[in-house]
Amino acid sequence: MKAPGPRWLSADEAAALVQPGWTVASAGFVGAGHAEAVTEALERRFLATGLPRDLTLVYSAGQGDRGRRGVNHFGNPGMVQAVCGGHWRSATRLSALALTEGCAAWNLPQGVITHLYRAIAAGQPGLLSRVGLHTFVDPRGALDGRYQGGALNQRALAAQALPVAQGGRHWVEAVTLRGEDFLFYPAFPIHCAVLRATAADERGNLSAHGEAFHHELLALAQATRNSGGLVIAQVRERVAHHAALAPIRVPGHLVDVVVHNTDPELHRITFGEQENEAYLHPWRGDVAPAAAPAPEAPLDARTLVQRRAVLELAAGGTGAHRVVNLGVGMPAAVGAMAQAAGVGGYTLSVEAGPIGGTPADGLSFGASAWPEAVVDQPAQFDFYDGGGIDLAVLGMAELDAAGNVNVSRFGSGEQALIAGVGGFINITQGAKALVFVGTLTAGGLQVQAEGGRLRIVQEGRLQKLVPAVAHLSYNAAYMAARGQRVRYITERAVFEMRADPQAAPGGAPRLTLIEIAPGLDLQRDVLNVCGASVAVAADLREMDARIFSSAPLKL
Repeated sequence: MKAPGPRWLSADEAAALVQPGWTVASAGFVGAGHAEAVTEALERRFLATGLPRDLTLVYSAGQGDRGRRGVNHFGNPGMVQAVCGGHWRSATRLSALALTEGCAAWNLPQGVITHLYRAIAAGQPGLLSRVGLHTFVDPRGALDGRYQGGALNQRALAAQALPVAQGGRHWVEAVTLRGEDFLFYPAFPIHCAVLRATAADERGNLSAHGEAFHHELLALAQATRNSGGLVIAQVRERVAHHAALAPIRVPGHLVDVVVHNTDPELHRITFGEQENEAYLHPWRGDVAPAAAPAPEAPLDARTLVQRRAVLELAAGGTGAHRVVNLGVGMPAAVGAMAQAAGVGGYTLSVEAGPIGGTPADGLSFGASAWPEAVVDQPAQFDFYDGGGIDLAVLGMAELDAAGNVNVSRFGSGEQALIAGVGGFINITQGAKALVFVGTLTAGGLQVQAEGGRLRIVQEGRLQKLVPAVAHLSYNAAYMAARGQRVRYITERAVFEMRADPQAAPGGAPRLTLIEIAPGLDLQRDVLNVCGASVAVAADLREMDARIFSSAPLKL
């Protein structure tokens, strides 16, 4: 009798198994853990034969390089008829397809999708959650035109307008339970999951010992198997037996097909790096090499914002159980900058799963160098959603006078851009305190910092503080009512939500200017470039002069 085990196929043979109309779920996180050999073969097959077509693509974290890799392989007209993704910025070809109505497009919170995989695996009707309430993910469009059920285009809105029996698609529903509002994310069958691991043995057990983290591998494999679907795994090593039990993340009985890929370019540790041993080994004081002193960053607007954010980390006090999350982009460098400044006493975490260490950025975002531990992504979001983050530092692409933030969709027509929220909503709705960072203007902004003072050399063309954000990623009034503390840091000014002294008692808080950079004129350099009216605190003070000094920041 043949021993149980998966079929070992080439990438092209595995891709030939995917049928038109299937729901395909892809694992990965930005540049890590994506089964590039398999999705490249799927695209190759589609371009040659027109099959598989009309797929529904689901993924929790963005996977791509803003070019051709990752889920960008699905970005061909006709290949997908619907896409539900947690983040879209790295998948520019899918974004282009959505913006031209080439598919119905939705954006749900990253943590919601990872938890939905677990609900599907458990045979539950779906996921009940508060995450997404009072944002664009909320489906109660009749209450507020900004609540769109996660829809990103007209095809998605049209699908939501139809009953399910008539071909409608509803990724989220509003429900009331015991007098409290919730969002319900219905379960759906997954016909095929595309995973990546490091090694598979003859029975199909998958080890992730050479991966930067293992995101939602187990939950997705279980969800697909219990949907009656097909689990395809790409690996770079074929072994008779695994050397250790701990690295095995997916048991072989969940795996149908294994693709043994031998092309290292199609199995990089991230899209940004071929290998990085620091992502694979835990922090130990006796072996983790001390980080080389980083060269002092130029005192441009970006660095000034990051320096001010470091002060927020320092102001929070110290403690072994203080947990901090840093977002992608501008916030990601705050950790290393804080370390160089002598600020410590907290633990950094990344939504992909790493805890501790130094978070990576760019196409390696999601990984950490010398982490203390790595948990799976659904477990990380359990902790985040439950209020485990003490402070989160996140980017803000667009801000309005009500304190609302947009990081998910911008512009219109040919200038439109879909970025997606990723883990932003989970993090902002679960963190005890938030710091949003970004410049006050964009597009040509040039500043000069010297001697503890700031000068605006050239103003940016675009105002980032606007009358109303174009997409509601963060609802400030809703979170203020839940007692969350929030600040907004720019290179020249700091804002926070404060009670409006001119409003009636109990009125909504207002975005209030509380700090201004030394050397600037309040009216000319701040208020005149705010695209909406803001309050000025009676106790307005100057930002710390050390931020604007060429000397290294030391605290």
